[in-house]
Amino acid sequence: MRRSMPVALQRLMGRVFPHGPLDVLRQVVLFASAYYIYRLTRGAIDDPQGTTTAFQHARHLISIEQATGLFVEPTVQTWTSGWSFAMDVASWIYINAQTTICLAALIYIYLFHNERFYFVRNMFIVAMAVALVGYLLYPTAPPRFFPELGFQDAVADFTGVDHNSVAVNSLFNPYAAVPSMHCCNALLIGWSLAQMVTWRPARIFWAAYPLLMLWVVVSTGNHWILDAVLGAATAALSFYAARWLAQRRPEAWAFSPIDATA
Repeated sequence: MRRSMPVALQRLMGRVFPHGPLDVLRQVVLFASAYYIYRLTRGAIDDPQGTTTAFQHARHLISIEQATGLFVEPTVQTWTSGWSFAMDVASWIYINAQTTICLAALIYIYLFHNERFYFVRNMFIVAMAVALVGYLLYPTAPPRFFPELGFQDAVADFTGVDHNSVAVNSLFNPYAAVPSMHCCNALLIGWSLAQMVTWRPARIFWAAYPLLMLWVVVSTGNHWILDAVLGAATAALSFYAARWLAQRRPEAWAFSPIDATA
């Protein structure tokens, strides 16, 4: 038993640290830095003028959606709120999508599909960079800030925590709506895991996950339809950027070892 423990420990270390502890630290620092830069965008619009601009941009999106027949957010939220369990599920998913679900997916990919992790990581980094530009250039108030149009803050009702509280706003930018990173990340995670998992029901779930997220962000009053469309565009751009990067370092950044060999 004693002689087998070092072998078992070696296997465990190889699983947890496939490229050594420094690589894990490097990935953590990279994502933490991206989040810290995101938080800096909060201060860029944390003034009356920035708030006014965010509401003007939201009204502009509303007018575009009304003109094109896309203004369905009130209908979706009203329909979902008629079933309290569905609204609670949507609120729970919204709260956990960018933290628990994304982190769990990234950790799973790192541990069990490490050769594909770096392609996924590059997609996320590019997507966050694009989103930061969007948040700075086009801050937008979400639907929940328009109760006069019939919207409610479903997440606040679910958690009992006011979205406008100082504690919440110190962590999250309330006007970071364009593009919707909930929808963008759902596409990145959903597409990636649908390629990796082998259990058919799981593949179907992850393939449909972006559509689930679209319902979540709209029904909870956190995003406009056009936010989701621009989130999908951001995901597409990040995919092609990661593929371009993989051509420069196929041995390290390609999504598939076959692509790397080719």
